[in-house]
Amino acid sequence: MEKRWKIKTAPEPSEVTRLSAELNQLDLTLTTILLQRGITGFDAAKHYFRPDLNDIHDPFLMKDMDKAVERLQSAMDNQEKILIYGDYDVDGTTSVAMVYSYLKHYYSELDYYIPDRYSEGYGVSYQGIDFAAENGFTLIIALDCGIKAVEKVDYAKSKGVDFIICDHHRPGDVLPAAAAVLDPKREDCPYHYDGLSGCGVGFKLLHAWTLKNELDEAPLYELIDLLAISTCADIVPITGENRIFVYHGLKKINDNPRLSIQVMKELADLRKPEMTVMDVVFTFAPRINAAGRISSGRKAVEMLVAEDRKVIEEVGKKINQYNDERKGLDKSITAEALSFIDDDEVLQGRKSTVLYKEDWHKGVIGIVASRLIETHYKPTIILTESNGKVTGSARTVEGFDVYAAIDACSDLLEQFGGHTAAAGLTLKKENVEAFIHKFEEVVNEQIDDELLMPLIEIDAELEFSQINDKFYRVLKQFAPFGPANMRPVFKTENVLVDYVGTVGDNHLKMTVFQEDDPNNKFSCIGFNLGKYADELAPGVPFSIVYNLEENFWNGQTTLQLNVKDLKV
Repeated sequence: MEKRWKIKTAPEPSEVTRLSAELNQLDLTLTTILLQRGITGFDAAKHYFRPDLNDIHDPFLMKDMDKAVERLQSAMDNQEKILIYGDYDVDGTTSVAMVYSYLKHYYSELDYYIPDRYSEGYGVSYQGIDFAAENGFTLIIALDCGIKAVEKVDYAKSKGVDFIICDHHRPGDVLPAAAAVLDPKREDCPYHYDGLSGCGVGFKLLHAWTLKNELDEAPLYELIDLLAISTCADIVPITGENRIFVYHGLKKINDNPRLSIQVMKELADLRKPEMTVMDVVFTFAPRINAAGRISSGRKAVEMLVAEDRKVIEEVGKKINQYNDERKGLDKSITAEALSFIDDDEVLQGRKSTVLYKEDWHKGVIGIVASRLIETHYKPTIILTESNGKVTGSARTVEGFDVYAAIDACSDLLEQFGGHTAAAGLTLKKENVEAFIHKFEEVVNEQIDDELLMPLIEIDAELEFSQINDKFYRVLKQFAPFGPANMRPVFKTENVLVDYVGTVGDNHLKMTVFQEDDPNNKFSCIGFNLGKYADELAPGVPFSIVYNLEENFWNGQTTLQLNVKDLKV
């Protein structure tokens, strides 16, 4: 698939020189990247390079936080039973594990509830409310869900059950009549940062309750690893508070991991000396998610809150098996979906991809949607049947708001929710064809054609001679990387190949140098770029775009270029 290359606008040279001087003559290329990321002075750079927990915002700035703390405290004072309720994905299960683990040290009348993906679906369910009412729970703390559960919260009130909602998804026109609705995306919420995960909002509730009761904050920060996992896995911006949470959460994961995380590392046979955001996204998150996809998200919470190694290993092995099963389903359904597109010229000509098959496994359709975008770069929705309704997962391309596009089709839907990059939806079977056509109309009208070609944004052009230990040592401090703070992408021209071949499943492996510096060679890996191996020949120059990263192999750590694309 051809990709667009776009070099980011460079700041004024005088600004680069000024900031470099402020930062003890920092390399000009690295200074340029800082300015591009909004770091314009010494203090901002200090906060960026040294994320500090003292810099997080006052939780009471969040709308309804005082009401939430008051209702939680009232429940405790009156010995009410509290149910910690969360979605079945990583954000939901880590949220529940965090809130439950923390509050149980101070209060015993607690339990947790994770809805079943297949019988209950996403978010707050009537079945979950009935469980609460029938078992004497009078307060539900809903995490990573609930912002659109208007009718369900009313139903709960009729059963004598109150809600504190901790969500981060976009609200609808009407907010639920809960005791408190915590969501930084509320239009009337003055909180300084709206990029939190659902677990992040739950953390703010715990922080506020801790401050109100003048308790030691240290036990709360012991749970920051769970918050970091949620933040990484939910693909929220790694800026502001999230950057602080992820930085310190990864530090805990690396220096003093909780037993459940240590067991997950062992089961995944992960031997890297230092875990990164990408390791969380591709190692921990799929395993935690697999519980809810294949069996029950409750299994993930059981593992995360357990303190007995035998229990953790037993549940962890099951979750590993679920993850293996998930991989098989993912692979087979993706292959089938791709064959549908290959055999249908009408589908190929559309600007969106919407596919429906009633027996596709509901637990992996979101993953399949992401997989299809790797081959057919379009806003994508995968639909399947569940409990007599059609349910779907949507993913999108960079720069296109899939939530807004689905919202424009809401007259054909039973319910939907999500955010700019991903969403879920439910509709009646008889509306599927109409929805497919209307969604295509909306996308066709709204999307800029250039968004249908993958974009590689280049932070800076670089000569290989600039890459040395000091350069990379500073570059590492730009981490943790993630949305809105991605690993810098560099472009180098007039590159020559010393060795080229393929490894694994069509991955490009090569050694490169520049003509004017033939002894300065770099090892490269280009995932899924094996097709270029036959196009590269000694003496023929080409350009590459790449990340600089460390490669861990056989106990050795070396610097390598992770090539994203090349042009001969």
